[in-house]
Amino acid sequence: MTEAANTTVTRTRARRKFSAKELVIEYAVLLLLAVVLVALAILSPSFFTFGNIVNILNQNAPLVIIAAAGTFVIISGNFDLSTGAIYSVAGVVAAWLAVTTGNVALALGAAPVIGIVLGAFNGTVITRLRVHSFLATLASSMIFTTIAVLITGGSLITVTTPGFTALGRNRVGGVFIAVLVMIVVVAILWFVLSRTLFGRRVYAVGGNAEAAELSGIHVDRTRILVFVISGLAAGTAAAIGVSRIASGQPLAGAGLELSAIAAVILGGTSIYGGIGAVWRSVAGVFLIALIGNGFDLLNLNPQLKDMVTGFIILAAVGLAAAGRGKR
Repeated sequence: MTEAANTTVTRTRARRKFSAKELVIEYAVLLLLAVVLVALAILSPSFFTFGNIVNILNQNAPLVIIAAAGTFVIISGNFDLSTGAIYSVAGVVAAWLAVTTGNVALALGAAPVIGIVLGAFNGTVITRLRVHSFLATLASSMIFTTIAVLITGGSLITVTTPGFTALGRNRVGGVFIAVLVMIVVVAILWFVLSRTLFGRRVYAVGGNAEAAELSGIHVDRTRILVFVISGLAAGTAAAIGVSRIASGQPLAGAGLELSAIAAVILGGTSIYGGIGAVWRSVAGVFLIALIGNGFDLLNLNPQLKDMVTGFIILAAVGLAAAGRGKR
Protein backbone atom coordinates (compact mmCIF):
# COMPACT_ATOMS: atom_id res chain seq x y z
CA MET A 1 0.00 0.00 0.00
CA THR A 2 1.32 3.46 -0.87
CA GLU A 3 2.00 6.25 1.59
CA ALA A 4 -1.12 8.04 0.37
CA ALA A 5 -3.20 4.93 1.06
CA ASN A 6 -1.77 4.68 4.54
CA THR A 7 -2.70 8.31 5.07
CA THR A 8 -6.29 7.62 3.96
CA VAL A 9 -6.56 4.63 6.26
CA THR A 10 -5.00 6.49 9.11
CA ARG A 11 -7.46 9.32 8.73
CA THR A 12 -10.35 6.88 8.52
CA ARG A 13 -9.36 5.04 11.66
CA ALA A 14 -7.68 7.87 13.46
CA ARG A 15 -7.71 7.50 17.20
CA ARG A 16 -9.21 10.46 18.99
CA LYS A 17 -9.51 11.65 22.51
CA PHE A 18 -13.06 11.14 23.67
CA SER A 19 -15.04 13.23 26.13
CA ALA A 20 -17.24 11.36 28.61
CA LYS A 21 -20.29 12.05 26.43
CA GLU A 22 -18.55 10.84 23.29
CA LEU A 23 -17.35 7.78 25.15
CA VAL A 24 -20.94 6.90 26.05
CA ILE A 25 -21.98 7.33 22.41
CA GLU A 26 -19.01 5.35 21.11
CA TYR A 27 -19.67 2.37 23.38
CA ALA A 28 -23.47 2.63 23.55
CA VAL A 29 -23.97 -1.00 22.53
CA LEU A 30 -21.79 -2.24 25.39
CA LEU A 31 -23.59 0.00 27.88
CA LEU A 32 -26.97 -1.22 26.64
CA LEU A 33 -25.73 -4.79 26.85
CA ALA A 34 -24.57 -4.24 30.43
CA VAL A 35 -27.89 -2.65 31.40
CA VAL A 36 -29.88 -5.56 29.95
CA LEU A 37 -27.57 -8.10 31.63
CA VAL A 38 -27.94 -6.46 35.04
CA ALA A 39 -31.69 -6.07 34.65
CA LEU A 40 -32.19 -9.72 33.67
CA ALA A 41 -29.91 -10.90 36.48
CA ILE A 42 -32.04 -8.97 38.98
CA LEU A 43 -35.44 -9.82 37.54
CA SER A 44 -34.87 -13.51 36.70
CA PRO A 45 -32.99 -15.94 39.00
CA SER A 46 -32.66 -18.41 36.13
CA PHE A 47 -30.90 -15.98 33.79
CA PHE A 48 -27.33 -16.31 35.06
CA THR A 49 -27.28 -20.09 34.97
CA PHE A 50 -24.73 -22.08 32.96
CA GLY A 51 -27.44 -23.79 30.96
CA ASN A 52 -29.17 -20.55 29.96
CA ILE A 53 -25.94 -18.78 28.97
CA VAL A 54 -24.73 -21.76 26.94
CA ASN A 55 -28.09 -22.00 25.19
CA ILE A 56 -28.01 -18.30 24.28
CA LEU A 57 -24.53 -18.70 22.82
CA ASN A 58 -25.44 -21.88 20.95
CA GLN A 59 -28.71 -20.60 19.49
CA ASN A 60 -27.06 -17.46 18.18
CA ALA A 61 -23.81 -18.99 16.90
CA PRO A 62 -24.89 -19.02 13.20
CA LEU A 63 -26.13 -15.43 13.38
CA VAL A 64 -22.96 -14.23 15.12
CA ILE A 65 -20.83 -15.80 12.36
CA ILE A 66 -22.90 -14.18 9.60
CA ALA A 67 -23.00 -10.78 11.33
CA ALA A 68 -19.25 -10.78 12.04
CA ALA A 69 -18.53 -11.39 8.35
CA GLY A 70 -21.25 -8.95 7.33
CA THR A 71 -19.26 -6.28 9.17
CA PHE A 72 -16.66 -6.46 6.38
CA VAL A 73 -19.35 -5.87 3.76
CA ILE A 74 -20.92 -2.88 5.50
CA ILE A 75 -17.57 -1.28 6.39
CA SER A 76 -16.66 -1.53 2.71
CA GLY A 77 -19.78 0.51 1.92
CA ASN A 78 -21.96 -2.37 0.69
CA PHE A 79 -24.90 -4.54 1.77
CA ASP A 80 -25.39 -8.28 1.47
CA LEU A 81 -29.06 -9.23 1.42
CA SER A 82 -28.33 -12.74 0.15
CA THR A 83 -26.78 -14.32 3.25
CA GLY A 84 -30.07 -15.92 4.29
CA ALA A 85 -30.51 -17.44 0.83
CA ILE A 86 -26.87 -18.63 0.77
CA TYR A 87 -27.51 -20.23 4.17
CA SER A 88 -30.51 -22.06 2.68
CA VAL A 89 -28.69 -23.29 -0.46
CA ALA A 90 -25.63 -24.43 1.48
CA GLY A 91 -27.83 -26.21 4.02
CA VAL A 92 -29.91 -28.15 1.50
CA VAL A 93 -26.82 -29.10 -0.53
CA ALA A 94 -25.19 -30.43 2.66
CA ALA A 95 -28.31 -32.40 3.52
CA TRP A 96 -28.62 -33.77 -0.03
CA LEU A 97 -24.96 -34.86 -0.08
CA ALA A 98 -25.30 -36.53 3.32
CA VAL A 99 -28.33 -38.51 2.18
CA THR A 100 -26.86 -39.32 -1.25
CA THR A 101 -23.28 -40.20 -0.32
CA GLY A 102 -23.46 -40.93 3.40
CA ASN A 103 -20.21 -38.96 3.79
CA VAL A 104 -20.71 -36.48 6.65
CA ALA A 105 -17.39 -34.68 6.19
CA LEU A 106 -18.06 -34.15 2.47
CA ALA A 107 -21.59 -32.94 3.15
CA LEU A 108 -20.78 -30.44 5.90
CA GLY A 109 -17.55 -29.38 4.19
CA ALA A 110 -19.49 -28.55 1.04
CA ALA A 111 -21.57 -25.88 2.79
CA PRO A 112 -18.72 -23.33 3.23
CA VAL A 113 -17.54 -24.05 -0.34
CA ILE A 114 -21.03 -23.30 -1.66
CA GLY A 115 -20.92 -20.06 0.36
CA ILE A 116 -17.61 -19.06 -1.21
CA VAL A 117 -18.92 -19.69 -4.73
CA LEU A 118 -22.14 -17.75 -4.20
CA GLY A 119 -20.30 -14.93 -2.42
CA ALA A 120 -17.85 -14.67 -5.33
CA PHE A 121 -20.83 -14.56 -7.69
CA ASN A 122 -22.25 -11.60 -5.75
CA GLY A 123 -18.95 -9.75 -5.72
CA THR A 124 -18.34 -10.34 -9.42
CA VAL A 125 -21.82 -9.16 -10.41
CA ILE A 126 -21.50 -6.02 -8.30
CA THR A 127 -18.06 -5.05 -9.56
CA ARG A 128 -18.40 -6.09 -13.21
CA LEU A 129 -21.94 -4.89 -13.87
CA ARG A 130 -21.60 -1.86 -11.59
CA VAL A 131 -24.85 -2.73 -9.84
CA HIS A 132 -25.48 -1.40 -6.34
CA SER A 133 -24.91 -4.15 -3.81
CA PHE A 134 -28.38 -3.65 -2.31
CA LEU A 135 -30.12 -4.43 -5.61
CA ALA A 136 -27.62 -7.06 -6.74
CA THR A 137 -27.83 -9.13 -3.56
CA LEU A 138 -31.61 -8.67 -3.38
CA ALA A 139 -31.82 -10.20 -6.86
CA SER A 140 -29.29 -12.93 -6.12
CA SER A 141 -31.14 -13.86 -2.93
CA MET A 142 -34.21 -14.62 -5.09
CA ILE A 143 -32.07 -16.73 -7.43
CA PHE A 144 -30.42 -18.63 -4.57
CA THR A 145 -33.74 -19.25 -2.80
CA THR A 146 -35.18 -20.68 -6.01
CA ILE A 147 -32.15 -22.98 -6.34
CA ALA A 148 -32.72 -24.22 -2.79
CA VAL A 149 -36.38 -24.92 -3.55
CA LEU A 150 -35.50 -26.76 -6.77
CA ILE A 151 -32.94 -28.96 -4.97
CA THR A 152 -35.45 -30.04 -2.35
CA GLY A 153 -38.53 -30.00 -4.55
CA GLY A 154 -40.09 -27.69 -1.99
CA SER A 155 -40.00 -30.24 0.82
CA LEU A 156 -37.55 -31.15 3.56
CA ILE A 157 -34.50 -33.39 3.17
CA THR A 158 -34.33 -35.37 6.39
CA VAL A 159 -30.86 -36.64 7.28
CA THR A 160 -30.40 -39.77 9.37
CA THR A 161 -26.73 -40.34 8.52
CA PRO A 162 -24.80 -41.23 11.71
CA GLY A 163 -22.57 -38.40 12.93
CA PHE A 164 -24.32 -35.69 10.89
CA THR A 165 -25.69 -33.93 13.97
CA ALA A 166 -22.38 -33.86 15.87
CA LEU A 167 -21.42 -30.34 14.71
CA GLY A 168 -24.74 -28.81 15.72
CA ARG A 169 -25.62 -30.79 18.85
CA ASN A 170 -22.53 -32.30 20.48
CA ARG A 171 -20.58 -30.67 23.30
CA VAL A 172 -16.97 -30.53 24.41
CA GLY A 173 -16.53 -29.89 28.13
CA GLY A 174 -20.16 -28.86 28.41
CA VAL A 175 -19.85 -26.29 25.61
CA PHE A 176 -21.48 -26.86 22.23
CA ILE A 177 -19.06 -27.44 19.35
CA ALA A 178 -21.00 -24.77 17.44
CA VAL A 179 -20.05 -22.22 20.11
CA LEU A 180 -16.38 -23.16 19.82
CA VAL A 181 -16.58 -22.79 16.03
CA MET A 182 -18.22 -19.39 16.50
CA ILE A 183 -15.42 -18.23 18.82
CA VAL A 184 -12.72 -19.35 16.37
CA VAL A 185 -14.43 -17.72 13.37
CA VAL A 186 -15.00 -14.44 15.23
CA ALA A 187 -11.37 -14.38 16.41
CA ILE A 188 -10.11 -14.93 12.85
CA LEU A 189 -12.41 -12.26 11.41
CA TRP A 190 -11.45 -9.79 14.15
CA PHE A 191 -7.75 -10.38 13.41
CA VAL A 192 -8.17 -10.03 9.65
CA LEU A 193 -10.16 -6.80 9.93
CA SER A 194 -8.14 -5.07 12.63
CA ARG A 195 -4.61 -6.42 12.21
CA THR A 196 -4.00 -7.04 8.51
CA LEU A 197 -3.36 -4.99 5.38
CA PHE A 198 -6.53 -6.37 3.84
CA GLY A 199 -8.54 -5.10 6.80
CA ARG A 200 -7.10 -1.61 6.37
CA ARG A 201 -8.03 -1.74 2.69
CA VAL A 202 -11.63 -2.61 3.60
CA TYR A 203 -11.80 0.50 5.80
CA ALA A 204 -10.20 2.62 3.08
CA VAL A 205 -12.62 1.42 0.38
CA GLY A 206 -15.60 2.09 2.61
CA GLY A 207 -14.28 5.47 3.74
CA ASN A 208 -13.58 6.83 0.27
CA ALA A 209 -13.47 4.41 -2.66
CA GLU A 210 -12.12 6.98 -5.14
CA ALA A 211 -9.29 8.01 -2.83
CA ALA A 212 -8.53 4.36 -2.16
CA GLU A 213 -8.38 3.63 -5.91
CA LEU A 214 -6.10 6.61 -6.52
CA SER A 215 -3.81 5.49 -3.73
CA GLY A 216 -3.26 2.08 -5.32
CA ILE A 217 -5.86 -0.12 -3.67
CA HIS A 218 -7.65 -2.56 -5.99
CA VAL A 219 -11.17 -1.56 -4.97
CA ASP A 220 -13.04 -4.16 -7.03
CA ARG A 221 -10.85 -6.99 -5.75
CA THR A 222 -11.42 -5.84 -2.18
CA ARG A 223 -15.17 -5.72 -2.72
CA ILE A 224 -15.24 -9.21 -4.24
CA LEU A 225 -13.27 -10.57 -1.29
CA VAL A 226 -15.63 -9.08 1.32
CA PHE A 227 -18.55 -10.80 -0.40
CA VAL A 228 -16.55 -14.05 -0.54
CA ILE A 229 -15.98 -13.74 3.22
CA SER A 230 -19.68 -13.06 3.76
CA GLY A 231 -20.61 -16.10 1.67
CA LEU A 232 -18.09 -18.29 3.44
CA ALA A 233 -19.54 -17.25 6.79
CA ALA A 234 -23.11 -17.95 5.64
CA GLY A 235 -22.03 -21.39 4.41
CA THR A 236 -20.26 -22.15 7.69
CA ALA A 237 -23.33 -21.06 9.64
CA ALA A 238 -25.45 -23.27 7.37
CA ALA A 239 -23.28 -26.29 8.20
CA ILE A 240 -23.99 -25.69 11.88
CA GLY A 241 -27.68 -25.06 11.28
CA VAL A 242 -28.37 -28.07 9.09
CA SER A 243 -26.41 -30.32 11.44
CA ARG A 244 -28.46 -29.06 14.38
CA ILE A 245 -31.88 -29.74 12.86
CA ALA A 246 -30.77 -32.74 10.75
CA SER A 247 -32.75 -31.62 7.75
CA GLY A 248 -32.31 -29.40 4.73
CA GLN A 249 -34.99 -26.74 4.50
CA PRO A 250 -35.21 -24.43 1.47
CA LEU A 251 -36.35 -21.46 3.57
CA ALA A 252 -34.22 -22.13 6.64
CA GLY A 253 -32.28 -18.88 6.20
CA ALA A 254 -35.28 -16.61 5.61
CA GLY A 255 -34.80 -13.36 7.54
CA LEU A 256 -31.25 -14.13 8.68
CA GLU A 257 -29.81 -11.42 6.44
CA LEU A 258 -31.96 -8.72 8.04
CA SER A 259 -31.18 -9.93 11.57
CA ALA A 260 -27.47 -9.83 10.76
CA ILE A 261 -27.61 -6.33 9.26
CA ALA A 262 -29.67 -5.11 12.24
CA ALA A 263 -27.07 -6.50 14.65
CA VAL A 264 -24.19 -4.92 12.73
CA ILE A 265 -25.87 -1.50 12.70
CA LEU A 266 -27.00 -1.84 16.32
CA GLY A 267 -23.38 -2.48 17.23
CA GLY A 268 -22.38 0.90 15.84
CA THR A 269 -20.90 0.04 12.44
CA SER A 270 -21.69 2.86 10.03
CA ILE A 271 -24.07 2.05 7.19
CA TYR A 272 -22.13 4.62 5.16
CA GLY A 273 -18.94 2.54 5.38
CA GLY A 274 -15.45 3.16 6.72
CA ILE A 275 -16.30 2.73 10.42
CA GLY A 276 -17.01 -0.38 12.45
CA ALA A 277 -15.59 -3.44 14.16
CA VAL A 278 -16.33 -7.16 14.46
CA TRP A 279 -16.77 -6.97 18.23
CA ARG A 280 -19.52 -4.39 17.75
CA SER A 281 -21.54 -6.76 15.57
CA VAL A 282 -21.11 -9.60 18.07
CA ALA A 283 -22.34 -7.29 20.84
CA GLY A 284 -25.28 -6.29 18.64
CA VAL A 285 -26.30 -9.92 18.11
CA PHE A 286 -26.20 -10.70 21.81
CA LEU A 287 -28.05 -7.53 22.77
CA ILE A 288 -30.94 -8.60 20.52
CA ALA A 289 -30.63 -12.17 21.82
CA LEU A 290 -30.79 -11.05 25.45
CA ILE A 291 -33.90 -9.01 24.77
CA GLY A 292 -35.55 -12.12 23.35
CA ASN A 293 -34.31 -14.25 26.23
CA GLY A 294 -35.63 -11.71 28.71
CA PHE A 295 -39.08 -11.83 27.16
CA ASP A 296 -39.08 -15.62 27.53
CA LEU A 297 -37.77 -15.68 31.10
CA LEU A 298 -40.06 -12.92 32.33
CA ASN A 299 -43.05 -14.32 30.45
CA LEU A 300 -43.69 -11.01 28.70
CA ASN A 301 -45.95 -10.57 25.71
CA PRO A 302 -43.83 -11.92 22.78
CA GLN A 303 -45.71 -9.70 20.35
CA LEU A 304 -43.95 -6.69 21.89
CA LYS A 305 -40.44 -8.12 21.43
CA ASP A 306 -39.93 -6.89 17.87
CA MET A 307 -41.25 -3.44 18.79
CA VAL A 308 -38.84 -3.12 21.73
CA THR A 309 -35.96 -4.37 19.57
CA GLY A 310 -36.88 -1.85 16.89
CA PHE A 311 -36.88 1.04 19.36
CA ILE A 312 -33.48 -0.01 20.70
CA ILE A 313 -32.04 -0.19 17.18
CA LEU A 314 -33.43 3.27 16.43
CA ALA A 315 -31.92 4.61 19.65
CA ALA A 316 -28.53 3.08 18.86
CA VAL A 317 -28.53 4.41 15.29
CA GLY A 318 -29.58 7.82 16.57
CA LEU A 319 -26.75 7.87 19.09
CA ALA A 320 -24.26 6.85 16.41
CA ALA A 321 -25.54 9.55 14.06
CA ALA A 322 -25.29 12.14 16.84
CA GLY A 323 -21.75 11.03 17.53
CA ARG A 324 -20.72 11.37 13.89
CA GLY A 325 -22.37 14.78 13.70
CA LYS A 326 -20.16 16.08 16.51
CA ARG A 327 -16.94 14.90 14.85
